[in-house]
Amino acid sequence: MRWLVLCAAAFTGGAAGAETGDPLIAAARASYDTMPNVQLVAQIAGNCGANADVNDDVAYCTSNNTIYLTRDAAGKPYGFYLIAHGLGHAVQVQHGMADFALSQVRSRPQDEAALRGMVERQVDCLAGFLMARAGMQQGSPAQWFDADPFADAHWGRNPLSVGPVISIDLAARDEWFNVGQRASTPAACAVGELPVAPLMDDYKG
Repeated sequence: MRWLVLCAAAFTGGAAGAETGDPLIAAARASYDTMPNVQLVAQIAGNCGANADVNDDVAYCTSNNTIYLTRDAAGKPYGFYLIAHGLGHAVQVQHGMADFALSQVRSRPQDEAALRGMVERQVDCLAGFLMARAGMQQGSPAQWFDADPFADAHWGRNPLSVGPVISIDLAARDEWFNVGQRASTPAACAVGELPVAPLMDDYKG
């Protein structure tokens, strides 16, 4: 019940409240500078070059550093997790992790699925960490979903419709989300070949 109350309180007042008033965004900005705003929209398609094939609920646009979240998803118990996942991608992008992964994908295309899977696991770890820092430790992806909620394109530059697409096992998302929930710093989010040191360079503690 407390989780539902938190969700409702955070989004009361529309987009302005979602951008600056909720505890998750505050925790993200206490951890890193230049974190994105959240814009509530009726649908993801039509924003940042997204079409009907992108994620139905949320997307992070790197071109304008904005997380788009549908008003419907904002009212769900997992609404903050969707935002936190977008924030995790923002942390990666702003600290060179996305560029590192892309360079590895281009040089080793045969390993693309594994490399992009590492990216998604690290993002979920960061999501768990930021939510824990905001005092949100009720629930996890495996409790909120029956299948991978990020199987469609959900982040990238404009146009989002051609953004990266990778689906990973829901259990893997849950595992790394919970690693982040228990972590004292983002250093715990070292996944496979992805270096974790860049995540700590500008971490404000």
